[in-house]
Amino acid sequence: MLEIKNLVKSYGNGERVLKGLNFSTGDKKLTAIIGSSGAGKSTMLRCINRLVTADSGEILLDGVDLLKLRGKSLQNARRQIGMIFQGYNLVDRLTVMENVLSGRLGYVSLMQGVFRKFPADDVDHAYQMLKRVGLSQYINKRCDELSGGERQRVGAARALMQNPRILLADEPTASLDPKTSELIMELIANLAEEMDLPVLINLHNVAQAKHYAARIVGLRDGVMVFDGKPDELTNEHLEHIYTAKAELKEQLEHKPRSKR
Repeated sequence: MLEIKNLVKSYGNGERVLKGLNFSTGDKKLTAIIGSSGAGKSTMLRCINRLVTADSGEILLDGVDLLKLRGKSLQNARRQIGMIFQGYNLVDRLTVMENVLSGRLGYVSLMQGVFRKFPADDVDHAYQMLKRVGLSQYINKRCDELSGGERQRVGAARALMQNPRILLADEPTASLDPKTSELIMELIANLAEEMDLPVLINLHNVAQAKHYAARIVGLRDGVMVFDGKPDELTNEHLEHIYTAKAELKEQLEHKPRSKR
């Protein structure tokens, strides 16, 4: 379980992006985080996996405060937090298999990682993950030869290779066409359910949030202003969540698909 208490994060100009944020994952379901650009969605995820360090507060993963960890303890904790990035964050010159196996770097020695000498069990697991995301035929293909949707599938497989206790996804469909975007959301939702894994996913598309998530959290100016089930999210809530008129208009006009 992940629990965030009074989380505060400021950047160079001293402006607070997160203002005493409180949040917990609760049961193991997909939670969508929505809000305007600058609301603090990406900052929250980056604080959780320690890509950035919060100014104050607590981030408890199964009772362990991630903000207090250093060195080896922090490394061990971070390998338990899977991350799917908007920009894929792959090594283009490496093959699909090599990128997926990089999800095991936190579990092998430095020399094994440098020379990509992974245990046979890891290689077998990577192949099974690639088979699950529909890319087993591309194991030896360089990642810079893949489409955006294929690259995001590699990113998902790599994150899950960590055997994480929680999965974070930062706008994983933002760079994809609508059809591919739906396929990636379907994949993430199904994988999370199969692996009984809590997922926090930042989404710009409210229709997707309402369709795939069991819970929606709305952020505005670094604080939570909505927390509920998709069918509890009203136009009035959206008006409060979205500070930019253009974003609000887009969300109100974008009708969600029917439930699966």
